[in-house]
Amino acid sequence: MELTWHGHSTWHVSVDDTDLLIDPFFENPKTDTDPEELDPDYVLLTHGHADHIGDVDRYEGSGLVAVPELVSYLEDNFGDYDAVGGMGMNIGGTVECGDAWVTMTQAAHTNGIETDYGASAGVPAGFVVSDKKPTQESDPDCTSFYHAGDTSLLTEMRDVIGPFLEPDFAALPAGDHFTMGPAQAAIAADWLDVDYAAPMHYDTFPPIEMDPADFERELKATGTGAEAVVLAGDESFEL
Repeated sequence: MELTWHGHSTWHVSVDDTDLLIDPFFENPKTDTDPEELDPDYVLLTHGHADHIGDVDRYEGSGLVAVPELVSYLEDNFGDYDAVGGMGMNIGGTVECGDAWVTMTQAAHTNGIETDYGASAGVPAGFVVSDKKPTQESDPDCTSFYHAGDTSLLTEMRDVIGPFLEPDFAALPAGDHFTMGPAQAAIAADWLDVDYAAPMHYDTFPPIEMDPADFERELKATGTGAEAVVLAGDESFEL
């Protein structure tokens, strides 16, 4: 599994021959990638805020993975998307996306669409992307990546996502103000029992400026065995 961070919350995940793009938003200072260069098989959206769906209109025709309310909004306003299952998915569900399995998880955030009439986009979410379907049986050969979306610290991470979905790598918002800050993100990594944890959703706007060294220090303070992975924009990590 190859993971590429394009700044903010935008991740490109390759699972064998399947490419997934999460929260496409390329108007951020960490990336030099032209979004037209990417041709994802699936686009995964955690929620409907502009800094998470800003470039989704460039990927019409890709498979769309999001809650049904957000799928409906995008189809009404941007074009024809091939929504997974024809209607999107919801919290707790798992869908097959080519060579990947995608499980939608809870996130604690808001999810209003920024329009004149304030449309609802359903509930915010996170995703666990794995190369095998999750079951109750632990599989040491399974590789999983957790994108937490925009969220605060949730006991769901400790009680469900960590022990049941067993992510190896967690991408955690750490810019504070709108999401977790470095301390809560580090606690999340500890609760999830991941091998690797990367900060995201920082340095895009003044309110979320953050020194990633703060995340590394907080992660170490938890006593977890997780390794901090601080990527430069457009940098990849082989999981």
